[in-house]
Amino acid sequence: MISKPAILLTLPATLVAAAFAALAIPSRAQQRPTHNVPASAHGGTVVMLCDGTTSIEIKNLKPGQTMSHAEAQSVADALMAKWQREHPNEHWQIAQASPPAEASPGAVASSNAAQPSQTQSAVNAPAAAPSLTVQQGDTYASFQPRDYKVWKAETDKFVAEGKRIFHDDKALGSTIGVSCDMCHPDAANTHPETYPKYQVQLQKVALLRDMIDWCIENPIKGKALDPNDPKLRALEAYVYAQRKGVPLDYGRH
Repeated sequence: MISKPAILLTLPATLVAAAFAALAIPSRAQQRPTHNVPASAHGGTVVMLCDGTTSIEIKNLKPGQTMSHAEAQSVADALMAKWQREHPNEHWQIAQASPPAEASPGAVASSNAAQPSQTQSAVNAPAAAPSLTVQQGDTYASFQPRDYKVWKAETDKFVAEGKRIFHDDKALGSTIGVSCDMCHPDAANTHPETYPKYQVQLQKVALLRDMIDWCIENPIKGKALDPNDPKLRALEAYVYAQRKGVPLDYGRH
């Protein structure tokens, strides 16, 4: 008895690989937990604090409307006041650590980003004449004064850009007029030195940029930024710069 030959369907290897990739890699929307704010009781807009729990309703703010800066600051203050009432034994840290003395060019290898207040002087500082010293393979061994000035000026400019975005609701993409500084003056109480750490809001161990994105999506009601977006990187740099000199304490609640 002769058996009938089996019929095989062959798909191109690239198509098979793409199919498996689509199954194996969840979309960005799937990776990020959703946080539904409480339903509006008066037809207004409900705004949630970055703890993922505390919220208030702005009765006269309809969908699509944006508050003035003063109105948005008033909402942020009301949220903070409510949080404090509900957490009487907790302290929302406002004061920042004092930055250490200015690093010398010789200490550049271990120096962190300079404070935003130093930005303009660094940018306007006259550059020294380029040295003709030939690199010997060790970047810091042949680091010249001009190299140090370029390094510092570029770092300060990047931090200053993060500061600008942090204080600008439009740059953040806010749809209601709220900006980061309204709850975190000068990036206070952000504690970047405690990341990475588990964040309940995200249901995973998060980096600082993950939490920045979460805040942009929720209290600010904007769109999350791509991890490589210059805005997100600048925001992260600014927050870290504000805690210059504070010991690393990753994982702390």
